[in-house]
Amino acid sequence: MTGRGERTPQMSVQEFEEIAAAAPKTVTLEFLGGRLEVKKGADGDRGTVLCRLRRRCLQVAPELDLYQGQGLRVEERREGRARPDAVLVPRGHFAGHGEWAEPAGTLMAVEVTAYDPDTDRLNRHGKPTAYGQSGIPLYLLIDRDACTVTVHSNPDRHVGGYRDLHVAKFGEKVSLPGPVGFELDTEILKNYVR
Repeated sequence: MTGRGERTPQMSVQEFEEIAAAAPKTVTLEFLGGRLEVKKGADGDRGTVLCRLRRRCLQVAPELDLYQGQGLRVEERREGRARPDAVLVPRGHFAGHGEWAEPAGTLMAVEVTAYDPDTDRLNRHGKPTAYGQSGIPLYLLIDRDACTVTVHSNPDRHVGGYRDLHVAKFGEKVSLPGPVGFELDTEILKNYVR
């Protein structure tokens, strides 16, 4: 442990990027809180949820793109590396950015829970902290375990995380505040849980 209760990183960011670059395309690696994380691959239902979200975004905000698989430099000093399930940005925003882009300009990061034991630690705790420290305005967590959608807003760059959370059960309508500014109907999400 370091002086402020933080863990000593398992490796440097550079070492992580070398490992991630050498990993097969079927493996998604992330580096959060100084730890190497292996992200579980998408199943058909999880992929379908993301496709539906992409269609909704294109329908109400055609000036935006919903990227899947784009890596972001996250955390307070940008020493973390995350691959959100999806990232909402202005059209063409990531052109020329490479594998690990700065989060500036990102409007919303999206995660859809996988059925795996690391979901709680990563998607419900680690990712909101990293995305909030990075100043990403919204973090949308589609939680298939709890059958809820959580909208994290008003990021706290210093403490990490978000000041405001709105939790809705699948089936309710969810308003995504600015800078996104549209509504999601979550009724269909009931079809994509175990």
